[in-house]
Amino acid sequence: MNSFTPDRRSLLKAGGGLLAVAATMSAEELLGYARAWAQASPWKPEAGAKVNLLRWKRFVESEDVAFMKIVDAFQKATGVTITVSNESYDDIQPKASVAAQTGQGLDMVWGLYSLPFLFPNKCTDMSDVADYLGKKGGGWSKTGEAYGKLNGKWIGVPVAATGALVNYRIGAMEKAGHKEFPKDLAGFADLVKAMNKNGTPAGMALGHASGDANGWLHWALWAHGGNLIDANNKVVINSPETAKALEYVKGLYDNFIPGTASWNDSSNNKAFLAGQLHLTVNGISIYVAAKKDNPQIAQDMNHAHLPLGLDGKARELNLGFPILVFNFTKFPQACKAFTAFMMDPEQLNPWVEAAQGYLSPFLVGFTKNPIWTADPKNTPFRDVGETSLTPAGLGQMSENAAAAIADFVVVDMFANYCTGREDVKTAMASAERSAKRIFR
Repeated sequence: MNSFTPDRRSLLKAGGGLLAVAATMSAEELLGYARAWAQASPWKPEAGAKVNLLRWKRFVESEDVAFMKIVDAFQKATGVTITVSNESYDDIQPKASVAAQTGQGLDMVWGLYSLPFLFPNKCTDMSDVADYLGKKGGGWSKTGEAYGKLNGKWIGVPVAATGALVNYRIGAMEKAGHKEFPKDLAGFADLVKAMNKNGTPAGMALGHASGDANGWLHWALWAHGGNLIDANNKVVINSPETAKALEYVKGLYDNFIPGTASWNDSSNNKAFLAGQLHLTVNGISIYVAAKKDNPQIAQDMNHAHLPLGLDGKARELNLGFPILVFNFTKFPQACKAFTAFMMDPEQLNPWVEAAQGYLSPFLVGFTKNPIWTADPKNTPFRDVGETSLTPAGLGQMSENAAAAIADFVVVDMFANYCTGREDVKTAMASAERSAKRIFR
C-alpha cells in the first residue's frame, strides 16, 4: 500500500476530515491506490480482458463522474478495458434479458431491484466477492443479503439502494394545514387533498416507472395489509386488504396533478423542478438538482419517509441496485476484480459522498458516512439499504418475484383502477391472474 492511502478500515470509522481528503483524492493518487490494490487482490484479470458493462443512466451527475473515475483508475492499474454503456431504468432489464438469452453482448450489468433473479442460472457465483466486501464494509444488511443470495449463493452483489421517499415543498405543506409531515395514512391523504385544493398539487407515477411507481405503490399495498404473495410465495393479491389499498390510492390519484398514469421515472423530477409539482415520491436527485439550478426550491423542500401502515409498522420498497456478472463472460476474474475494487471502502465512501445521498449502500458500515448528517435533509435516506423490503415482500426473492416486478403486476393493478379501466374486483382479479401465471 502506498503512503497516501489510509488504513483500509479507517475510512469507515473516520470523521469528516479524512473522508473529505478521500473524496478529493487526485487522479494520480487514485491511480496509485488502484495499482496497490490490484497487486494485492486475489482476483487476477485475464490477459487482454475487455469487459462490457451496462448500467442505469445517471440521475446525479457527480455520482456518475465519481464512478467513471473509479473505472478509469482500474483500467490503468490492471490493463483491463471496461466499456460502460448507460440506459434508462426501463431499458436495463430488456437489454440484460437479451444478453442472457443470447450469451453475448454484455459481461456485467448494474441494474435494478431483483435483476439477477430473472436469470439466476446465467449469473456467476459472486460469493467470494460478497464475503470480501462484507468483512471490509461492516457486514451486509438483511435486505442486501436478500437482494444478492439465492440458495446460499450470491448471484449478484447489491451495490446500494436509493430511497423511494417523499420529496415535498415545506411552504405548500404548511399552507395545507400541516406543521410537520404526517406519519399516518389519514394525515397523508388529508395533506394531498388540501395541497390540490390550494393549487400546489402532489403527484406520483402510476405509469411503467420502474423505480418511482413500483416504490410507492408497493408501499401503499403493504401499508393496508395487502401482499402480492405470502411467506410461502402463494398469490394472495385478491383480498379485502388490497381493496382498501386500491381505494386509498384512488383518493390520492384524484387529487394528483394530471398525467401521472403515463409518467416514467424522470417525469416527476421535471415537474417538481419546474414548480408544477409540490409533493412526490423519488430519490434525492430532485434536491441535488435543485441545489445546483434552483436554490429557492431546494431551500423550501424536504424529505420524509412514507407514512406507517395501518398496523403502525413501516414498510418500504426502495430501489435496489445489484450488479451481476454473466457466467458466459470470457473474463470472470476481471469482472470480479472490478466489482470488488469499485465497492472497496476507499472507493465507495467518496463515491457515496459524490452521489450526495442518492446511493445508500447495503453494507452497514456506510451509514457512518458524513454525507447523511452534513445536511439534515439527507438524513432520511441514510438507512434505506437496511430498512427496505425486497419486491417479494413477505415472500422469498426468486425468479418469479423478479418477473412480477419486471412485468409491473402491482403497478398495473393500481393504474387500471385509478384510471377507470377496471373496478376494484376486476383490477384485483386481473392482477391475480397475471401473478398466478408467474407463480405456478
